Amino acid sequence: MKRIHFLVGLACVQLMDAGPVRTTEELLVAVRSAGQGDVIKLDAGTYRLERPLELRSGVSIQGGGEGKTIITHAAEWRGNPATLPDPETDFRKFDKSGYLIHLADDATDVSVSDLTLTGPQLHGGIYGWANRRVHLHGLRFENFQYSGFRSYQLAESKIDHCVFVDAGQRWENGKPGVGGGITGGGIFAIWIADSEISNNRFLRTKTAPNEHYYGIKGRQGKRLRIHHNTIETNFSIEFPFENDEDVEISNNVLHGTVSIPKHAGGPVPASGRTFHIHHNWFRDSYSIEFVRNGVEISHNLFDFDPAKDHGNLISAFGDVTAPGPAAFHNNLVNNPGRGVMWMNEIFGNLTVRNNHIIARTTATPREEGLFGFHQGCEFSTFVFENNRIECEGKARPLFRNEESAKARLSNNQLVNVAGSDLLNNPKTAAKAGLEAPLKFKCGVDGEVAVDGWTAKR
Repeated sequence: MKRIHFLVGLACVQLMDAGPVRTTEELLVAVRSAGQGDVIKLDAGTYRLERPLELRSGVSIQGGGEGKTIITHAAEWRGNPATLPDPETDFRKFDKSGYLIHLADDATDVSVSDLTLTGPQLHGGIYGWANRRVHLHGLRFENFQYSGFRSYQLAESKIDHCVFVDAGQRWENGKPGVGGGITGGGIFAIWIADSEISNNRFLRTKTAPNEHYYGIKGRQGKRLRIHHNTIETNFSIEFPFENDEDVEISNNVLHGTVSIPKHAGGPVPASGRTFHIHHNWFRDSYSIEFVRNGVEISHNLFDFDPAKDHGNLISAFGDVTAPGPAAFHNNLVNNPGRGVMWMNEIFGNLTVRNNHIIARTTATPREEGLFGFHQGCEFSTFVFENNRIECEGKARPLFRNEESAKARLSNNQLVNVAGSDLLNNPKTAAKAGLEAPLKFKCGVDGEVAVDGWTAKR
């Protein structure tokens, strides 16, 4: 029997040259009999399952293309809403019966590609626990109750060129949570490491409050790359609570918030960095939830509608002292709403440098200072240098309280900034503003080109 070799993640997999599966019955037989290195090819058509399909190590499914090969549930198969929201980190209490495909526990070298997975009566499309070297490619996840792909302890894996449409919603005590609750995600990964999420599209077409879901949601990422995704949900990426390390979020189009808060800011790993957020196009004035120590935010275009001035670009709602550090540099900020930063907790070791910020009169209009910090912050560890900050129309102060002016200011070019003449801001020979022009591509397959203040598809 002829076999062809190709790479999935870091593993070499063998492709069985066999005729395609055409019916649900043939699919069930093929999965039961498949062994290490076998790829089950599905012909175009709709496959209706009555129970989860389990893929063992080394087994892959390849469809005939998104929208052509469709795996869904039979009419009588319904997920149990009473088990939603799931317990997030306690997999022993997790109801995995409501997912179309299971990656067998501890399974490795599994791939699913080129097909559509759809509900609407189930919790999600694919579930896996303690899997390595998983490759999800060319999939469409559509109309699920909680998550498109739900995983625990995923490592050395790739999720790329997938589409997530209405792939989850908010739940509270087994009911859609209109007034709160826990929200699912297109990708919901608990403890993910050494993996890559790239070139995926996340869409939300439903507008009811209970239809809200996150694009990428996780609890602890280590050595994780999230890049070239287009995420059109109101929370784009969330990695709160657990200790994160070397998570790179780059070259994405982000219509919603990136949420990365941690109690007291969390530990800084040996590498010195928890998150590096760079070369993204942010579209909402409520862009980043803080605080987190060891964060670098650089070379982004924050591009907001002045009529939608509801958020601070960086917002932090906690009340526990966080030591930092954090760096915000070489960003372009167009039309901050309430302001650029607002941190309720005491923070330290913040560097804000070489940014260009243009604040135009907003719809409200906003009058508060562009940076708001707790008056008890360690301002001797704050550095503001070489920034160009302009207020067009209504002048606004740089800071929201007098204590913030104790930060170390140097060579900031302040145009129509209220009270700037009272700040100790000595000039130097350095250039104010970006160190180099901002130019990059972002979104799925680089579909958006950013050139300075302009972003074009």
